[in-house]
Amino acid sequence: MTERLLIWVLLGTLIAGCLAVLQPFIAAIAWAAILTFTTWPIFVWLRVRLRLSRAMAALAMIVMSALVILLPLGLIAQSGLQNAANIRRMINEVLIFGLPPAPGWVASLPLFGSTVSDLWNHWSADLESLLAAIHPYLGMAAKEGLHILVVATDGVVRMGLALFIAFFFFIYGEALARHIGNILFRIIGAQADRLLAIVGATVRGAVYGILSTALVQGVMLSLGLWISGVPNAAPLALCGTFFSLVPGGGALIWVPAAIWLLSSGDTVAGLALAAYCGIGISIADSFVRPWFIARGAHLPFILTLLGVLGGALAFGILGVFLGPVLLGVGFILAEEFSSGTPVASARDIEEADRHEARLAAKTIAALRRSRGR
Repeated sequence: MTERLLIWVLLGTLIAGCLAVLQPFIAAIAWAAILTFTTWPIFVWLRVRLRLSRAMAALAMIVMSALVILLPLGLIAQSGLQNAANIRRMINEVLIFGLPPAPGWVASLPLFGSTVSDLWNHWSADLESLLAAIHPYLGMAAKEGLHILVVATDGVVRMGLALFIAFFFFIYGEALARHIGNILFRIIGAQADRLLAIVGATVRGAVYGILSTALVQGVMLSLGLWISGVPNAAPLALCGTFFSLVPGGGALIWVPAAIWLLSSGDTVAGLALAAYCGIGISIADSFVRPWFIARGAHLPFILTLLGVLGGALAFGILGVFLGPVLLGVGFILAEEFSSGTPVASARDIEEADRHEARLAAKTIAALRRSRGR
C-alpha cells in the first residue's frame, strides 16, 4: 500500500513538473493542436493525392496556414496606417485652423445632444481650453498605444510558435492520438472512444462555427457599409470578418463607421448602420455561432451558448474553443455517471493492454511488408 501511494505521489510530482515546464507554451500548444486537428483532412489529402512525404505535407500546411493568417493582418495593418495618417492630418488641421463649430444634428441628439453641442462650440471658440482638456489623456493614450503594440507583437510571436509546434503535430499526430486514446482507455474504459469523439466534434464544430459566423458577419457588414455609403467598404468588411473571429470584434469596424457617418452630417445613415449592425451582428455573434457549434458537436444549444460566452470571458478567444469542450465533456461524464456506467475496471485495463499489443503487432507487420517491397 505504501509503495503504491509512493508511486502515485511520484507520478503526480512528475506531471506537475512537466506542466510547470510547459506552462509558458500551453496556449501555443493548444492553438497548434486546434489547427492540426481541424485541418487534418487537408493534410491527408496532400499526402494521398499529391504523394507528398509527411514532412513536405506538414511544411505545406504550415505555409498555407501562415498565408491565411498573415494576409488579413497585412491588410489590417495597411488600413490602420492609412487611418492613422488621416487622423494625424485632422489633428494638424484642428491645431492650425481651429475646431469647426458643432454640426446642427449634434444638438438634436436625445438626452446629451445640447450638452455636447455647447461644449463643442466652447472648444471651437477657445482652442486652448480644448488642449487643456485633452492634455491629461495624452499620456494615457500613448501608454495604451504602447500596450496594444506589445500585445500585438506577443500575439505574432505566439502564433509563430504555434505554427512551429503544429509542424511536429502534423508529423507525429497519428502516434500522439493513438497514445492519448490508449491512456484514456486505461483510465475510463470503453467510454474513451465516445469521449474522444465528443471532444473532436466539439472542437471541429467550434472552429467551423467561428469561421462560418465570421463569414456571415463579414457579408452583413459589407452590405451595411456599402448601402450606408462608407468609403473603402470592401477592405473594411474584410477587416471586420477577421475581427469577427473574436466575439464582438466586428464592432471595431462598424462603430467607428457609424460615428464617422454621424460626424459627416449623415444622421439617418449613421443611426441605421448602428441599429443594423448592433442588432443583426449581435444576433449572429450570440446565437449563430453557438448554433453551428452545437450542430457539429450534437450538444444542447444552451450548453454550447454558455460554453462559448463563459469560455470567452474566462480564457479569451481560446475559451471559445475550450468552453464548449469542457462543458461537453462534463455533460457526457455526468450522463454516464447518472446512468450507472462504470469507469475503468481491471477488465478494461487488461483489454487496453491487449488493444495496445494488437496495434503494435499491426505496426510491425506493416513495417515488414514495406521493407519487403
